[in-house]
Order: sequence, then C-alpha cells, then structure tokens
Amino acid sequence: MKGQQKELKGIFWILFAVFLVFLLIPFCLLFGKSFWDDGITGTFYHSVLQQKDFFTALCNSFQVAAAAAATATVLAFLVAYAVHYTLLPSRFKGFLRFVATLPMFLPTITYGFAIIYSFGKQGLLTRILGRQFFDLYGFWGLFLGYVIYTIPVAFLLLHNTMKFVDKKTFLVSKTMGDRAISTFWVAVVRPLLGTFAGAFIQAFFLSFTDFGIPASVGGNYDVIATMLYNQMLGGIPDFHRGAVIAICMLIPSVVSILLLQLLERWNIRYQKISQVELSKNRVRDLGWGLAGLAVAVFLLSVFAVIFVVPFVEEWPYRTGFSLEHVMEVGSDSELLQVYVHSLLLAAATAFFGTWLSYGAALITARSTLGARYKKVVESLALMTNAIPGMVLGVAYLFAFSGTSLQNTFLLMMLCNIVHYFSTPYLMMKNALSKLNAGWETTAMLMGDSWTKTIFRVVTPNALPSLLEVFSYYFINAMVTISALIFIAGARTMVLTTMMKQLQYVNRFHEVFVLSLLILATNLAVKAGLSLLAKHRWNHKKEKREKGRDFV
Repeated sequence: MKGQQKELKGIFWILFAVFLVFLLIPFCLLFGKSFWDDGITGTFYHSVLQQKDFFTALCNSFQVAAAAAATATVLAFLVAYAVHYTLLPSRFKGFLRFVATLPMFLPTITYGFAIIYSFGKQGLLTRILGRQFFDLYGFWGLFLGYVIYTIPVAFLLLHNTMKFVDKKTFLVSKTMGDRAISTFWVAVVRPLLGTFAGAFIQAFFLSFTDFGIPASVGGNYDVIATMLYNQMLGGIPDFHRGAVIAICMLIPSVVSILLLQLLERWNIRYQKISQVELSKNRVRDLGWGLAGLAVAVFLLSVFAVIFVVPFVEEWPYRTGFSLEHVMEVGSDSELLQVYVHSLLLAAATAFFGTWLSYGAALITARSTLGARYKKVVESLALMTNAIPGMVLGVAYLFAFSGTSLQNTFLLMMLCNIVHYFSTPYLMMKNALSKLNAGWETTAMLMGDSWTKTIFRVVTPNALPSLLEVFSYYFINAMVTISALIFIAGARTMVLTTMMKQLQYVNRFHEVFVLSLLILATNLAVKAGLSLLAKHRWNHKKEKREKGRDFV
C-alpha cells in the first residue's frame, strides 16, 4: 500500500508540474498582461470595451455561433434517430454514422475552402444548380462552416445517450393510448433534453472559439476569433489589448462548461435498460431514413469538391482530369517536410498524451490517494476543457517567447496535450472505473508490486481504451490550428498552419491535396487502431470462453 501511494504521488506530481508550467503559469501571465503596464491598470480593458468594433465582433460571434449550434443539433438528431429508432439496414446506419463524423477528420480551415469552391460564383454546386444561393463571405459562410464543424460533436453526444435510453417507454406510452406526438415526446425527447442542451452548448462553444473557418470565409464579418488574431499577429500587434480580448473570449467558454456541469443533474438515468425490438413501420423507416440521408448528402456535397479540384487541370476553367497538382505536392520537398512534421507531432502528442491521461485516470479511478489529490486532477481537466485553443496559444506566446522552447515541436506537442486533455482523461477514467476493483489488492496479497500489476493486468485490459485515446489525440493534433497558429515557426510549420500560408498566395489546389492527405492519414490511423482494439477485445472474449469451458 505504501509503495502504491509513493508511485501514485509521483505520477500526481509529474502531472501537476506539467500543468503548472504549461497551463497555470501561461494563463496567469496572460491575465497579468491584460492588467499590467508599469503597474496595475484597467486602461486596456477600458479601451477595448469602448471600441465599437469589439462589441460588433462579439455580437456577430454570439449570433452566428448560436444559429449554427441550434441547426447542427437538429440535423445531428435526425441522423441519430435514424440510427437508433428505425429498422433501416445496418450498413445504411453505418454509412450515416461515418458521414456524420467525417468532418472530424479534416481541419476547420478546409471547411472554408470547400465552401468557397462549392458555393462561390464558380463553385462546383453553383455550376451544378445553376445559381449562387448566398454570399458566402460573412454570416452565411460562417454559419455553414460552423454547422458542418459541429454536427459530429452533437451527433456523438446524442448517439451515445440514445444507447442508454430505455426504449420500453415506447411500448408503455402506446399501451396507455398516447398519440404519436405524445409518445415521441415522452419516449424520445424528454429523456434527451439534457443532452440536447449539452449538444447545443458544446456546438456553440466550438463555433464561438474556432479560428479556421473565419480565416477562410469570414470576409468583413468580424468575429471575436479573427479580432484576436489580428490584434496579436496583425500589421500592428498590440499584446495588451490582445490579452484583454483573449480574457473576454474565455468568459463564454467558462459559462458553457458550468452550464454543462449543471445539466448533468437533468440527465435521466435508468435503473435497467430494456432490450425492446422496434415494431416494423415502413413509413417511419422511410421518413427518418430520407431525413438522415439528406443530412449525409448535404455533408458529402460540400466536401465533394475536395475530391474534384485536386484532379482537374485548372478549376473552373479547364476541368479535364489531371494529376498535375498531386504530382506538384509530391515533388515539393517543403510540403512533404511539413507533412512529416505533422505526422511526428501527432504521433508524439498521442503517445505522451495517452500516458499522461492514463496516469491521471489511475489517480482518480484506481487509487487510495486522498480526495485533495483527486480534486486537483478533476479541476485541471475542467480547466483545459474551458480554455479555447486560441486563448491557450496566446498564453503560450506570452509565456515562452524568448525562451529555448519558442517555436519548437516540444512546445507544440505540450500545447496539444494540455489543450485536448479533458476528453482523453474522462475516457480513461470511465474505462478504468469499470474494471475489476480488486485486481490490485489480489496482486498485493500474491506479492506483486503495484507497478507490475498496472502493467501486467490493468494496462492489457484497458488497451482498447488506450488505443481510442491515442486515436483521439492523433486526429486532433493533425487537424488543429487555433492554438498552433500563435506558436508555430517557419521551421516548425505543420499542415494546418501551412494551409493558412498557402491561402495568402492563392495556392488552393495544394490546400485541397494536403486536406486529402490529412483525411487519408486520419482515416487510416482510425481504422488501424479500431481493428487492433477489436482484435484485442475478441482475444479477451476467447480467453473468457475457454476459461468457462475449462470450468
């Protein structure tokens, strides 16, 4: 027991040191920068809050983020309902699940370029449909990009919750003679109210803090993310006022997280989930199937241009098939080097981030450490969930400029690990809490040390979750831009920051080729790790069955 305490305390202090240096101190410096100028002053807040442009950008951000979040939640519900409450073919349901999560495998800056080449005056969909339906630079371009960006998050939240909704309520409601609309409310909508609100808040938070989409289709429609970027890296940088905008950007994020915590109380939890087969209803299946298909077609139609533009001579003037742009990227040593940078950064982020998340989860889910230790870990996870990537990037810019860590891959890796820590930690915590709680005690009675038990028993059984966490970190490290845009240098460029540079010189063909490269890489890693996790799960199942046969 003493050995366990010593080892767990070691893990705790390593974890705390990482977050002290790469979260708490940078954030304190950011906060101080907004108040300090040869002494404490409120001048910078006063000057920013007096600017009409600031409140215009803030209102624009709230308006477009709220509209996109509401739309994304509704569209995600259509797909999730078609998956869970119909008797549609399993392959079709799998197709809907895949398309609903597809945007997660691409950087948000790609969404903007896809919208331009789909809905612009010479866009693919504009040419097919014969007219341009809206001005894509401004509200509608941002709205469309944010909807695409947040559908996967809203869908996953609703999809995961629907797994645990007791479908027996359908039968009870029908037996009591309720009308169809009443049954729909009682059996589906009411149990999901908390998740609906959570999906909306998460979608709003992501839209409000995203930089990639405004960077490509924002135009003259100012939002808070582009205002922060221009203040920090524009023609005349103003770090003090940039710090103020970053702090203001943090307030809606913190409120969103607090609301999510509050909504946990409203989630319905069932004592037992009844396995009830749905009744056959062709009208229901056709209706919801078409609704889900419409959402899938919408997403695929926007991204179709990514698979077209790189393989034509010169869009939209010469549309003959050509591999010229792919060959150009393949022969460009600089772009290939940047791709290698992205791969190595994503792999390093995933490897070290997975072990850090695992160590944190061991403290809270499988240890006898005091409540204070566990409270600190939970608080750190909550903080990382509340701080937007752009704010973290600005904090790193203040904290590490002029140090040996400036413009290094090590700093970028640590930024990614801290930025995305919350979700991997919760994934590992939930997984470890479900494993046999007596393994460590049994091993100790048999004379094994705690460390041996963790590596020989707990880790192999937690391997599917570890692979899932690795996949999460890798994919997000490949597509992120918000934080890295402030800390990546000329020699540490990655694909997403390179796309921003290519935008300035109108090299959009290369942007789409690189987007395809990111998509293919992420899909390959996700598929490979999923197969490995499935193989591990089947192996464990076979061992259990052999054990029963032996008994």
